[in-house]
Amino acid sequence: ILSRLCVRFKLTTSLACYVANRTCFPRAYCHSVRTREQLRDMRVHIIPALQDNYMYLLVDEASNEAAVVDPVEPEKVLSVVDKEQVKLTGVLTTHHHLDHSGGNAKIVTMVPDLLVYGNDDRIAAQNRCVKHQDKFQVGKLSVTALSTPCHTSGHICYYVESEDRTSRVVFTGDTLFVGGCGRFFEGTAQQMFHALCEVLAGLPADTQVYCGHEYTVKNLLYASHVEPASEAVRSKLEWAKDRRSNNEPTIPSTISEERSFNPFMRVSDKCVQQHCNTTDPLVAMAYLRNEKDNFKYPNL
Repeated sequence: ILSRLCVRFKLTTSLACYVANRTCFPRAYCHSVRTREQLRDMRVHIIPALQDNYMYLLVDEASNEAAVVDPVEPEKVLSVVDKEQVKLTGVLTTHHHLDHSGGNAKIVTMVPDLLVYGNDDRIAAQNRCVKHQDKFQVGKLSVTALSTPCHTSGHICYYVESEDRTSRVVFTGDTLFVGGCGRFFEGTAQQMFHALCEVLAGLPADTQVYCGHEYTVKNLLYASHVEPASEAVRSKLEWAKDRRSNNEPTIPSTISEERSFNPFMRVSDKCVQQHCNTTDPLVAMAYLRNEKDNFKYPNL
């Protein structure tokens, strides 16, 4: 289905997924179970959407105020909002692709006075344009916008800290995945290097990473091709396969974990550079992206 949509209508894979899921999958379809991550001063509800997307409901424990990340299926989000009895005040949009922003126009008609954050005129219902290092609040939680252009030119990651800075998470959309990164649709290897290896790698090591898609097993299969002797990759892949056998999310990871097994965050590492036959991390980044785009996955 996806390949036919891409060829016939000249769609990117993400847009083809959005169309396919809207037309070909029953509304009850769910690729993963819903789960909740409890931190000291916040909680994050992991809400599966479409074929492999994730939406997130971020809740400030002190005020019961909440924001949702990429609510492509608003009804699913609002059912959690109602169940948890929280006040939804904001939408954090990572980028304009319809499998992330496609629910914005509807959710603002369902919940009055929502603040819709983003950094791209192509994002539906956006009413708060944020730039790199812009800060705002969700209750007592501090949110910092991180500009990470490459997958799209207006891509934003959202870094969230509790008031006492003991709890921290980052919502990375399609820039950083568990074990991988997004395709370079509107950017360069240099931009993705900056996004992954300077902006995101510069966050505290224990920052929890919440990405936009359930791609972990495939990403780690490719990572094992890049670093076949890596114990970090092997153990994480084994864990991820076990999680997916029970339809459980492989989200979140941490920045520290990603730096240990994600080849795209390890382009300055000697082992990864040897695989790419270069000592230049930017050349390595381009090499990895091109190779992964054409990689034939084993055992799938």
